[in-house]
Amino acid sequence: MPLTVDDVDRFVAARPRLEAIAYRMLGSAAEAEDAVQETFLRWQAADVDRIEVPEAWLTKVLTNLCLTQLTSARARRETYVGQWLPEPLLAGDPMLGPADTAEQRDSVSYAVLTLMERLSPNERAVYVLREAFGYAHREIAEILDLTEAASQQILHRAKKHVADGKTRAEVDEAAARRIVEEFLAAATSGQTEPLVRLLTQDAIGIGDGGGKIPARTKAFEGAVAVAKFLRGLFKPSEAKRTLAGGMPEIHSWVANGDPAVVAVVDGQVVGVMCLEVTADGIAAFRNQVNPDKLARATAQWAATEHGEPLFRAF
Repeated sequence: MPLTVDDVDRFVAARPRLEAIAYRMLGSAAEAEDAVQETFLRWQAADVDRIEVPEAWLTKVLTNLCLTQLTSARARRETYVGQWLPEPLLAGDPMLGPADTAEQRDSVSYAVLTLMERLSPNERAVYVLREAFGYAHREIAEILDLTEAASQQILHRAKKHVADGKTRAEVDEAAARRIVEEFLAAATSGQTEPLVRLLTQDAIGIGDGGGKIPARTKAFEGAVAVAKFLRGLFKPSEAKRTLAGGMPEIHSWVANGDPAVVAVVDGQVVGVMCLEVTADGIAAFRNQVNPDKLARATAQWAATEHGEPLFRAF
């Protein structure tokens, strides 16, 4: 039976929440969109009149599609070139989902999305549904065909895996801009000492080029090593301009709730560097330069008033 207008409207109303769940589970906006579209096709083929709680039905279908996707994604990432990082989302993107509580904001931070790669598919599903969307364990058990006790145990394991001993500092947009400006001033000073002072002693630096843009296959570890790399990264050169397709405009922004450096060439986002800020300093930078993971950021950038760049790099 074809969907009625009300049936379509019901799905459209649920779509933002479904996209936000899928993004947190998969770490990819493109894959999240595909999972939500497949959920709609399942909704379209179902006898919706017999579905008592559409929201629960849609969430269950979507979650199981994501679980299947995560299983195949693990195999693909074993052959991924270099470090794998999630797809960053710029401030204002509706796929970021709810941000009313600290748990919701943490669950979509770039650091936590990266750490969630440690989790099994079931652990990731329970963590996202409980921490980010406040589902009761009874509801999660029904979605995943588990017992409530199992859901509670899985959440406990997931939270242990995600915890890394660092407490993320929450910053507003103005504070994020100040942090990025100070970071860039140090990075472009030509010296390592100003950067070392901003970094924690055990800071790390990770880049994801996906084999399309050169990026180190191993993380930089330690404040001095990270500072030396960043000093070189922001040193102008013709080779870098050629690789970037021009002279990037560097902006201070927010991505996944974190202070971020956004590099733009002719309106196209060519890099998003998320800074993990703790009370002790900047604990990590994670730099996404794989063009396959920047299309949505470019679309969001075009729809946003972003003002003049801080400077033009390279």
